[in-house]
Amino acid sequence: MPVIERIERRPNRDLPAINERIRFPKIRVIDSDGAQLGIMVPRDAMQIAEEKDLDLVLVSDKADPPVCRIMDYGKFKFEQEKKAREAKKKQHTVDVKEVKMRYKIEAHDYEVRINQAKRFLKDGDKVKATIMFRGREIQHSDIAEDLLKRMAGDLQELAEVQQAPKREGRNMMMLLAPKK
Repeated sequence: MPVIERIERRPNRDLPAINERIRFPKIRVIDSDGAQLGIMVPRDAMQIAEEKDLDLVLVSDKADPPVCRIMDYGKFKFEQEKKAREAKKKQHTVDVKEVKMRYKIEAHDYEVRINQAKRFLKDGDKVKATIMFRGREIQHSDIAEDLLKRMAGDLQELAEVQQAPKREGRNMMMLLAPKK
């Protein structure tokens, strides 16, 4: 009995549409210097690209007819990756920094927490102000809420309240975001 070998053909979706992979009856071609060469058959455009020792790259398949450009694909790909790396470097992720305290905090300690929060907000991070309760201290949640509101008032030129003071178990917390 003969063995039938089955070859699976997967579409080249992950591969870029360059050179022979461009499958359109007619395409609009742009030269390497930006000049339009007009509408032609991909085979003719490929010959022009080969003469210049460059690649034919599909730029826009949504246009009618699709737009292709003659360029050095390796250099083009490298430039795109370089731009992506630069954009990633300049990107700032917003972190949530926490400032913890107790509701019976002294004035100087409170000032230290305010200065910490100011520093975090100036760096562009959000601040989560948390007041912890122990034992029967939870009865004084109204004092803690007043303290958090006072903190929001002291930081109002730098921050806006994103989440009002609320109790979560044995803690009361408030979230502040830097003003735009």
